[in-house]
Amino acid sequence: MDLERPGRVLAAISVVPALAVAGWMLAGLPLLLLGWFAPVPLVLLGLPAAGLLCWAGTRRLGKVPAATPSQVAGVVAVAVAAGAFNLVMHSEQLLVRRDPATYAQYAAWIAGHGSLPVPAQAQAFGGADRWLEFASVGFYPADGGVTPQFMPGPPMLFAIGDWLGAPFLMPPLLGALAVLTLAGVVARLAGARWAVPAALAFAVSLPILYTSRTTFSEIPSLILLFGGLALAYDALAGQSRARALLAGLVSGLAVLVRVDGLRDVLPVLAFAGLLIAMRRSARARAALGPPLLAGLVVGTGVGLLAAYLLARPYLSYLSGSVRPLLLICGAVLVLTLAGTVAAPALSRLRLPRWTPTAGAAAVVALMAALYARPWFQLVTRYPMNEDDRRTAKMIEQTQRANGLPLDGTRLYFENSLHWVVWYVGLPVVVLATIAAALLVRRLLRDGTPFEWLLPLAMVGWTTVTTLIRPEITPDHPWAARRLVPIVIPGLILLATWALDRWRDRLPERRRRWGVAAAVLLVLVPPAVTSIGTAFTPVERGEAAAVEAMCARIPADASVLIVERVTGDRLTQLVRGMCGRPAAKVKRGTAETAPEAEVRRLIGRVRAAGRVPVVLAAEAGQVAPYGPATQVMGLVTRQDERSLIDAPNGTWSLRINVWLAVAK
Repeated sequence: MDLERPGRVLAAISVVPALAVAGWMLAGLPLLLLGWFAPVPLVLLGLPAAGLLCWAGTRRLGKVPAATPSQVAGVVAVAVAAGAFNLVMHSEQLLVRRDPATYAQYAAWIAGHGSLPVPAQAQAFGGADRWLEFASVGFYPADGGVTPQFMPGPPMLFAIGDWLGAPFLMPPLLGALAVLTLAGVVARLAGARWAVPAALAFAVSLPILYTSRTTFSEIPSLILLFGGLALAYDALAGQSRARALLAGLVSGLAVLVRVDGLRDVLPVLAFAGLLIAMRRSARARAALGPPLLAGLVVGTGVGLLAAYLLARPYLSYLSGSVRPLLLICGAVLVLTLAGTVAAPALSRLRLPRWTPTAGAAAVVALMAALYARPWFQLVTRYPMNEDDRRTAKMIEQTQRANGLPLDGTRLYFENSLHWVVWYVGLPVVVLATIAAALLVRRLLRDGTPFEWLLPLAMVGWTTVTTLIRPEITPDHPWAARRLVPIVIPGLILLATWALDRWRDRLPERRRRWGVAAAVLLVLVPPAVTSIGTAFTPVERGEAAAVEAMCARIPADASVLIVERVTGDRLTQLVRGMCGRPAAKVKRGTAETAPEAEVRRLIGRVRAAGRVPVVLAAEAGQVAPYGPATQVMGLVTRQDERSLIDAPNGTWSLRINVWLAVAK
């Protein structure tokens, strides 16, 4: 059987997602900056850009995986099934309670208006007033309006769904593309026979299901990072400078999706420096270093430019994390430059004979220490500011619901490797550890297999830094999102390589049954963990509830939100999805704003020729200003908040909104 054609198909379809995402975002960002982010300009520029990158990244492939038609069909089937399942079970997170709704409101705004920042529309309230607040959760004050919290890459992708009239389409579609991307990397590095099992293990893992059902940034980040690894492999296999350039570009654009992408792509920078340093010993490989570096600089530069122009308040908020990250980036850059310059001298050095074995032992010891971490460390953080205090209060509320001792300083980060075990199973973690140890030993001994150097560096670096400091509110499944871009797919990739080595050592007569048993061992644990939540969609009904609420707000209304929770959840939603000017009335430390100030602002709205409308969570909070009408009474399900066990269900959620048209 000719294995080259199906292998070529598998290699191509697994890099197309990253190239298409990169092309779309490269075209979309300048249009967004110019205020022209709209369907027609994006179709005219985005589709050709995506098509051009896909053509450049898939033409004249050199070495391709030796795949069979059934293996390619199996990968595609898993991707399609995953996308369809998650579309059916999609979430509808529109009321701003956590990040997905912020992304959804970001996408809805730019899809409908094509520009940033979001105007405050103070004139609809009679002009600026010290009691009016236009910012809300996820939206910071900026340039006379508000700007969304996050990087613009994911919303530019999610906006496609808004334009198509299917706002919940894109996350499941991106999740399906992520399955293809990982399967392609596995086929290249571990063998095509493992692409389908890897795709299945990935697709059924709870964090992948979770982030493929609603508007998170982790899945687009995964597509770019693993797509970059696949392109780097193809560049090495075919000695293609063009593909090396694309690998750097796609990897660097991860910064346009998440600020954490800066950390994730540092191994690409070091690898490019290593290639350049090989100019005397391996000229063909060394020639790939400059284009890989150039692509990385361009992609990262685009992300940093977007961060500066569109997310500066967000970066200021994250300054405590961003500044150390920038220092680390600077240190890696300096070390890479120094290593490149000193390469001729370093090449004459010989590592001690015990170094490979010591490196392998260090990998095992590190993973063992991370697993044993809960037995000798409790990670805590004492509140230093208002955000820390809110987090501590939320952790205490979650501890109370979980029946745990109350201690808002606990972060539970010491359990991070145990989180991984919940979601991929202990067999995958053990196999991945063995694979990493063996690969480190071989690379330190004789530099082979060289094609594994960059994937191992990226997976190892990001996995260790993520597990040491996840930097996320530690309730699950929420905290599981930190494991999505690199940790879970990376460990699955390593585990499949270990399985392939183990398969080769089995006697021929036992090989089929041994492999079948191993595949079950890899697939069953994550599937068992996911069963408790996989078939229960969360926050369903929000879209219909929002549409009904918007219809009850007069077209010429200016909306004053006088209560804390409603202000957090609805300020941008009313402004962006209902199309009505909205502002919170400042309330100090109270739950509701002072009645005298609300009445004064009502008068200012009337003087501006508009209808004053008051929103709050309870009838009694709006009744002083006019007849109270309930405009939302949503009863749905929300994510469980589990701190010390894998989530196995959902919690109820009730959201009430009351309206009064002021007399």
